[in-house]
Order: sequence, then structure tokens, then C-alpha cells
Amino acid sequence: MSISDLLITYKVDAGNFTWVNIDDHETDLVNSLKTLHPFNDLNLEDCLSGNQIPKIDEYQDYLFIILHFPRYVKEKKYSVPTQLSVFMGKDFLVTVHNGELKPLQNLFTLYSKGSRPDMPRNGHKPNADVFLSPASLLYSIIYSLSENLLVMASKTLSSIVEIEDAVFDEHISAVREVTGLRHNLANFRRIIFPLKRVIHELEAKVRRFTGEDMGIYFSDLADYIDKVWMTLEECRETIDIYKETDIIISSDRTNKILTVLTLLFTFSIPVTLMGTLYGMNVHLPGGADKPWMFLGPYTTFIVIMAASIMQVLCMFYIFRRLRWL
Repeated sequence: MSISDLLITYKVDAGNFTWVNIDDHETDLVNSLKTLHPFNDLNLEDCLSGNQIPKIDEYQDYLFIILHFPRYVKEKKYSVPTQLSVFMGKDFLVTVHNGELKPLQNLFTLYSKGSRPDMPRNGHKPNADVFLSPASLLYSIIYSLSENLLVMASKTLSSIVEIEDAVFDEHISAVREVTGLRHNLANFRRIIFPLKRVIHELEAKVRRFTGEDMGIYFSDLADYIDKVWMTLEECRETIDIYKETDIIISSDRTNKILTVLTLLFTFSIPVTLMGTLYGMNVHLPGGADKPWMFLGPYTTFIVIMAASIMQVLCMFYIFRRLRWL
């Protein structure tokens, strides 16, 4: 089977335009798109790379658009970007991705069966609005892929709230939890910020490829992405507070431990000093050659311990006066 014949399996006729949906980064298959339209070779290379910066390249008879959407990986507990490449002209729409964009796949399957689902708007699906152009279909694709972004952002915020008790508990370290949430949030923000920019640009550039008034639709979509971004900003502010709080609590906990260890070491100095002196092979008062006996056979030991304890008590009193304790 030739590549041109194989491409037919990825194409549906939408009446007044054609939609080609390639869910495989096979080089020959992507390059075969030139049989449909003389696309720029650099654009086709961008489709194959899978890690291009989101952008809009404007040509005389088509737009080339690269978008990234987040996909949450449960095993790793953070989001990763999935690239969607789009060619849009007045009578065609081409989408290229790696097959992991399930809402897009479901929409293409529905379209392949001859269904014409209503175009969503503001979360509703009015019967009066149907797919009339590649621009309206592109809007529906982006809408379906963005529909769960606010839910994902809200779940991230909920996860941050759930670890609040651990963050403010002096006896529990929440470093691992905070670090994991910061990693996921950083990836999420890195995906959403360029998406927000591209959607705003698309609102103006898509007009010359459709006879419909798509401004209100893409404007609603841009507002939705802005809401997602605002939620992520709230998450970022909260997680920054948690990070600073955890650092302060951890530092305070460390300081307390070091204080206790320092006191133990300091209070042991008199005993260590006395023990060292009387452990030397020299003549000392109360030593083995001239032991003290006025309190019995253990007089020297009692005197040494009493002298050491008195020094410890004096040090404790001085530390208290200096408010070191």
C-alpha cells in the first residue's frame, strides 16, 4: 500500500473541507502530507520533532500552529507536555500528534462516522452552532483538549491544601511532598503559559481563513485559559509560602537540635576536664598517693563530681542570665 493510500485512512471529508488526523510520527506518513498541499519542509520537520516551542507561523494560504497540552503521568506524579501540530487553510485542517490526545482521537472517531457534533461554547453545546469551517473545527479540538485543564489545576490546588497540616507540623518533614508538587506545578505552568499566548494570537489570525465570526469563540477560550493560569498562579503563591515555611520550620528544628547537643557537650566539659586531670600519672590532691578519706573511701570521687556539678550549675545560671536558654 502506498503512502498516499495509507493517508486516506487518516482523512475524513467534512463536506466543504477535509480533515486529516495523523496520530503517528512516522516520517514517510508526515512527509506524504505534501501530496495534499505544498507545506513548508521546516513545518513538517517540526511535526516530527515533537518538542518544538508553541508558535503560529503564518503563510499566504495556511497557518501552521504548534500547541502543547499537559498529560498527567500517574507513575511519575507530574505533568508532561504533548505536542499537537496543526495546518489550517480555508478548505483543509491537518492535525499531527503522537496518539496520546484522547479527546482529539474521540472527536476524529465521531467525525469519521459521519456525526457532526455541536460546537461547544461557554461549556454548552447549542444546536444552532455546527462545524462549518476548519476554524470552527480547530476551536472545538482546542476546546476538547482544554476542557479538563481547570479541573487539573483545581486538583493541583487541592493537593497543595492537603499537605498544609504536614507543612506546619514541627515534627513532620514535608520536603518530599512540597518538592513533588513544585515539580508538577512548574511543568504545568511551562505548558500553559505559551498555550495562553498562542490562543490569544490565534484569535486574530484565524479570521482570514473562515467566513464565520469565530472571534467570540476564541475569546471565550482565551478567557478559559486565563482562568487556568490564574489558578496556577494561586498554586504557585501557596507552594512558595509552603516552601518558605518548611525551610523556616526545618531550620528552627535543626537549631533546637544543635542547641541541645551543644549544651550536652558544654556541660560535659567540666567532668571531662576533671576526669582527664585525675587520670594522669601525676601527684594531685586526693590522688592515689594521698587519697582523701574524710567522707569515706570514695571521698575523692565525691569531691570531683561535686566540683564538676557546681561548674555545670554555674554555666547553666550564666546561660539563663544571658537568655541563651
